[in-house]
Amino acid sequence: MRNRQILYVHRPEERLSVDDFELVEGAVGQPGPGQVLCRTILLSVDPANRAWMQGRTYRDQLAEGDVMAGFTLSEVVADNGTNIPVGSVVACAAGWQEYAVLHAREVSVVPVLGPLTHHVSALGITGLAAYFGLLRVGGVKGGETVLVSAAAGATGSVAGQIARLKGCRVVGIAGSDRKCRLLLDELGFDAAVDHRSAGFADDLRRACPDGVDVYFDNVGGATLDLALRLLKQHGRVVCCGAVSQYDTGDPASVEGVRGVPGLVVTKRLRLEGFIVSDFAGDWPVAVRDLAGWVASGDITVLEEVVEGLETAPQALVGLLAGDNIGKRMVRVGPDPV
Repeated sequence: MRNRQILYVHRPEERLSVDDFELVEGAVGQPGPGQVLCRTILLSVDPANRAWMQGRTYRDQLAEGDVMAGFTLSEVVADNGTNIPVGSVVACAAGWQEYAVLHAREVSVVPVLGPLTHHVSALGITGLAAYFGLLRVGGVKGGETVLVSAAAGATGSVAGQIARLKGCRVVGIAGSDRKCRLLLDELGFDAAVDHRSAGFADDLRRACPDGVDVYFDNVGGATLDLALRLLKQHGRVVCCGAVSQYDTGDPASVEGVRGVPGLVVTKRLRLEGFIVSDFAGDWPVAVRDLAGWVASGDITVLEEVVEGLETAPQALVGLLAGDNIGKRMVRVGPDPV
């Protein structure tokens, strides 16, 4: 039995290319004491994959020749002295490969509450980011106006729907007329604005005539600067991502925020970043809430499943170009029987 892997072999000077990766085959490892052998079922494709190539974030920078890093949903197929039963479905960071040997503390058993794809999307890291970012960091309240960037993406689509459930007026920013129509017609947003339109700034001001209470920021850059000018006094910015700066050889060269500290001081704004692991102790409660909203139809799950490990490089390149709707993932292997 062989283990297909995709290696990160070349640090891009500008935009990421499929040529920056290489598909190889190696041996399947055997778990040592306290370890499990995991078979990858689904691989999460995330904008942060690109950021990991640029420097240290919440994880070490990727080195050329590494197995490409990534979050996965996997099946435990062998163990060595752990309390994790063979056959368990686990969330882990197995990377872009078919099999991975991990220590038991590096995996988390998933109580399956629906299709496994949902545990990568609305019930996975992206759904949890929307949940904790909006409710804990943003502290949204009914009647407030919430602005969400990358609103047709994995996290933004869930964040906007949670804001709607909490009684907020929700305005989404997306990258095409088709995506804006989806936000309005299928996800229940109150307004949607295409950031690729020539009149984007004016369109956004018209969509937020009374200002913005909470901005859920997935993109950073010039859009964040524009949002700061629309925020009301004591407005809050939930800093979830900065995708506008990821796919470039020099993130500092991207047009960014000019309103700091001036607007932050005069409007008494709060900007706060977070990562999902900050709230790890409350994940079970969040997953139950999200699963309930999905089951009741209050949250529509947007997913794109691409078939085959070998498609992962193109899936990431396309994601960074904005050609996805909802959560993109790669099916590496079949669901457990």
